[in-house]
Amino acid sequence: MRYLLTLMALAILYPCSTNVKAEEKKPNILFIAIDDQNDWIGCLGGHPQAQTPNIDKLASQGTLFLNAQCQAPLCNASRASLMTSRRPSSTGIYGLAPWFRNVDALKDIVSLPQALQAQGYTTYSTGKIYHGGYGRKKTDNEFQHLGPAAGVGVWPKKKLVDTPAKNRLVDWGVFPHKDEDKGDYKVASWAVEQLDAKPQEPFFLSVGFFLPHVPCYATQKWFDLYPEDELELPKVKFDDRDDTPRFSWYMHWKLPEPRLKFLQDADEWKNLTRSYLACVSFVDSQVGRVLTALKNNEYGENTIVVIWSDHGWHIGEKLITGKNTLWEDGTRVPLIFAGPGIAQGRCTKPAELLDMYPTLLELCGLPANNKLEGHSLLPQLQDANAVRKWPAITTHNHDNHAIRTEHWRYIQYADGSEELYDTRTDPHEWTNLAGDKKFAAIIEEHKQWLPKVNLKPVPGSRARILLYDNDSGKVNWETQDVDPNEPIPEI
Repeated sequence: MRYLLTLMALAILYPCSTNVKAEEKKPNILFIAIDDQNDWIGCLGGHPQAQTPNIDKLASQGTLFLNAQCQAPLCNASRASLMTSRRPSSTGIYGLAPWFRNVDALKDIVSLPQALQAQGYTTYSTGKIYHGGYGRKKTDNEFQHLGPAAGVGVWPKKKLVDTPAKNRLVDWGVFPHKDEDKGDYKVASWAVEQLDAKPQEPFFLSVGFFLPHVPCYATQKWFDLYPEDELELPKVKFDDRDDTPRFSWYMHWKLPEPRLKFLQDADEWKNLTRSYLACVSFVDSQVGRVLTALKNNEYGENTIVVIWSDHGWHIGEKLITGKNTLWEDGTRVPLIFAGPGIAQGRCTKPAELLDMYPTLLELCGLPANNKLEGHSLLPQLQDANAVRKWPAITTHNHDNHAIRTEHWRYIQYADGSEELYDTRTDPHEWTNLAGDKKFAAIIEEHKQWLPKVNLKPVPGSRARILLYDNDSGKVNWETQDVDPNEPIPEI
């Protein structure tokens, strides 16, 4: 019954899907996701030593968004947002659970692959597109053809790093194994096989890589790209949190990802930095394999390629590791479009991941969906300097938002505390200007963009859920109340 209802909804939303003229050849779409990939990409300049020749080449052939921001700095919330073009504040999806299809109010939303399928696209998917196994069951009706799920692949016999939280995923380093054993190699291989087999056109092929998500394991040849004695650590100001509100700590109060203090005390900061970069370069090689197959099978001229990540990742910046923040290190992501109808350019205007859905509809000449909250990036894909009036908005849990414009980042937390950074003069966001009255007008200008709808977490929400009661001022992290005088935990 639910499957029939979904098909009926698609038919109503896209009534002309069965009347496509044969001569109207729609472009194919190759949709590549990289998990936990921050701006440590060569063309983005997030780390001066990052080596990503395949991604860099694609960026030079299309439009690179230098100011692309995720809508949530957490996997499930981000991916649910971008695949439906709804903000987390509009859906109430903030944590690692639930799958939005299991929420009554959200279960019938038409996702990007469903919209494309209704217009005659054959949909393929492998790896991590939605979070975890979400969207991969036959009853989910998200994709017609499924390849291998995301995964680590081969594991060492025991953890390589004894981290405080003991979580098996929170690990990094090198051990004897082969690239071919890795989950991402298998994901790329399946994508290559589909292209070699000449998929039904037009096709939507989504390829989701797991790395550089922890555990950051790579083979020795990728570590060798980053000699330890030449490695540059992230730039960090050790009193950076002195001018940030206490509420900023609640955003990542107690997590498996360790603080910078642990990395320093355990002499693991260089190892994690090197491991992350090695994984970034390995994934770039797998992206290259898929792009080569696209070219070899002569799909390059009629395929839109999109590369994106779900959120950023800290490696010591703001004294933490991991995500779950509203700063540039947690929200800035690679976003690249290349293919027919897309000019070469480097765009500094703010872009949002939920813009991909309406952009692809417009690029492919498909009917618009007025229920989407994103805005088409087509003007910037034709001219990187085209005016864009909207900022990029990132939300983590209810009532916590970052507003990113071309030159500023404004953050407002649920308790009303604020941060403001001039990213032209302070790219590392080291100096919070929110307390300086001369920036009051800038703050008010940014406040107008704060979401008007701020839903509390939907039923079934769990894993990294932060609650705040405006009346009592009570803070609750992961079902536990936080004492306002409790010391900030080291772990």
